[in-house]
Amino acid sequence: MNTTELLEKAVSAGASDIFVVAGRPVSMRIHGDIRMEDNTRLLPDDTRRIIEQIYELAGHRDIGILKDTGDDDFSFAVPGLSRFRVSAFKQRGSLSVVIRIISFTLPDPATFGIPEKIIRFADFSKGMVLVTGPAGSGKSTTLACIIDHINKNYDKHIITLEDPLEFLHRHNRSIVSQREINVDTENYVTALRASLRQSPDVILLGEMRDYETMQVAMTAAETGHLLFSTLHTIGAANTIDRIIDVFPPNQQRQIAVQLSMVLQAVVSQQLVPTTDGGITPAFEIMIVNPAIRNMIRDNKIPQIDGLIYSSAGNDLVSMDSSLLSLYKNGRITADTALAYASNPEMLKKKL
Repeated sequence: MNTTELLEKAVSAGASDIFVVAGRPVSMRIHGDIRMEDNTRLLPDDTRRIIEQIYELAGHRDIGILKDTGDDDFSFAVPGLSRFRVSAFKQRGSLSVVIRIISFTLPDPATFGIPEKIIRFADFSKGMVLVTGPAGSGKSTTLACIIDHINKNYDKHIITLEDPLEFLHRHNRSIVSQREINVDTENYVTALRASLRQSPDVILLGEMRDYETMQVAMTAAETGHLLFSTLHTIGAANTIDRIIDVFPPNQQRQIAVQLSMVLQAVVSQQLVPTTDGGITPAFEIMIVNPAIRNMIRDNKIPQIDGLIYSSAGNDLVSMDSSLLSLYKNGRITADTALAYASNPEMLKKKL
């Protein structure tokens, strides 16, 4: 199989990543699981041949970088097929590569099971919205759907800062400037600071990794921009704690006050296996109301979980409520609901 056929096969199978590593057959990540393409183990010569073809597809890029340093990251597109992000590296002396597939077609929220109330976060005029969850839980997909909604319905300048770019947005009613870290700009902090001088209305920050990025992000949200970002936390209270804890102790009081004013919503999500062998997201949703603003400001953050769990309103939805409704609709089994629940004992009674 040549490399173009391999890429075509991966795109049609709905794979997110392709793995080409010596000693193992070509493998693909589909719905979170790694599946082997066949039983033919790749030899070092096979991986080298595939990787050389990838470098040719990427406009005859110089493979010397990889051979000299042992690492190389770049992107390329195959017209009419997709865009690909490549991370090539050496392991055990042979060449290997992991290819991320970046889709030209944007996801449809209904198909992915993303509720309308999350898409409506696009209607906020300013402030900070956080989408959280473990790696591979679909955060980028959720954010791409929200950005797409803004792009179709509002005349705004949207700046996305991502590492890597996962979805490509075409200009619609909005102008969408997409910047890739390490390709178009040096790092998140530099790009975020620069973006504030580029007349943005909406900023998508791929990840809030450190205290400096969080500080600039808070300032951006405070000065009238709508900022979306992600964290690898689970649950709204954990997310708020994580942000405050990143700052030095003498700044934490001030940060809590600042966060209580700028935070608009926190969504936590995880992907759960469905009864038909697929996956579907389950969400905890917290739209910040005056009571929650007071809890953040007065350092009563542990009480937020209880408030979300006991709420029957639309603005606060607990993870367990989301799992319960998936179970009632026949999408997941009772065992799956309990395995992913934040409070399995309580959920067991409801089931």
